[in-house]
Amino acid sequence: MSRFNKHSVYIVLFCISLFWTPGRAWSQSTDAQLPDAPVQSSRPPRDSSESPAAREVTWRSLPKDFLRDQKDIWLFPFQLAKGRHWLPALGVTGTTAGLIVADPHVMPYFQDHARNIDKLNDVFDTTTTTAEVIAIPATLMLTGYLRHDQYQVSTALLAGEAYADTAIVDLAVKAITRRKRPTDVPVGGAFHNTFFNGGKSPFKGSAFPSGHAAGAFSVATVVASRYHNHRWVPWVVYGMASAISFSRVTSSAHFPSDVFLGAALGYTITRFEVLRPR
Repeated sequence: MSRFNKHSVYIVLFCISLFWTPGRAWSQSTDAQLPDAPVQSSRPPRDSSESPAAREVTWRSLPKDFLRDQKDIWLFPFQLAKGRHWLPALGVTGTTAGLIVADPHVMPYFQDHARNIDKLNDVFDTTTTTAEVIAIPATLMLTGYLRHDQYQVSTALLAGEAYADTAIVDLAVKAITRRKRPTDVPVGGAFHNTFFNGGKSPFKGSAFPSGHAAGAFSVATVVASRYHNHRWVPWVVYGMASAISFSRVTSSAHFPSDVFLGAALGYTITRFEVLRPR
């Protein structure tokens, strides 16, 4: 079995065990009274209607919700102009700027030691990590329909919505910045002046920000928020997202600043837009 197929099977099996368990745990109390009742919802029982976990979406509402998300995202500068959200915006901007300054000093280490972490990079190669992120909402959708669990299906749709919202922003920033990837810099070369020198296409050769980090954290944030009543779920999904993101640096596909901004976009867009109660 090829490396890609082997790791894809592992991640699918993991997702099935991850998302089948919460619904059964939630249904135990009702099954005791109604042993033949079908499982209909794995929604955490104590969440209020204002909780991010309470957001619901359907196939019919998804296009309208996506367009509303994009409108709010691109009009965000007007919120800053009104004096709102300055603290988190400055935090993300300042940290990204600091990492950009540090990038030329950090990347030579990973480039010089790439051979020592080949096995790690093989596990988290580009194709495999993309499959791992997609496998989570796909497994949610499949098991949700099999169990007639609308909350789980809605979670899968929200994960897809978050992934798409983040991807649009990611591609737009890539198209503007056109940053070289570390792999485009020869061994021993300088990692300065990487912006506006990469590929002209946002789909190839532009590193800033990391699309893998953005996608991984967008999906992880949906799952962690929706199943937060199981304390191990946020640790597992955020741990997976962090490992995927870090692998983009160790494989020299991205600079640390690319990964940080991608992760920040994935989390903030999902947490404060996609999961916002409506």
